[in-house]
Amino acid sequence: MAERKAILLRLDPAIHDAVAKWAADDMRSVNAQVEMLLREALRKAGRAPRDAGPLPRRGRPPKE
Repeated sequence: MAERKAILLRLDPAIHDAVAKWAADDMRSVNAQVEMLLREALRKAGRAPRDAGPLPRRGRPPKE
C-alpha cells in the first residue's frame, strides 16, 4: 500500500467542531471523516482518481 500523505489543514473553529461532532456520531476520527468527505466530494464532481486505494480499515486489528 502506498504511503499516506500528511497535510496541515486550517479550519474555522465552528467548522472543526461540526466535523468533530459528525465524526463522533459516525464513530470515526476527525481525520477519517475529512477523508471520507473529500472522497465523496471528488466522486460527486466526477474527479475521483481511479488509482486511489480504499479507505483504510479503522479500529483494532483482528486477534490472531
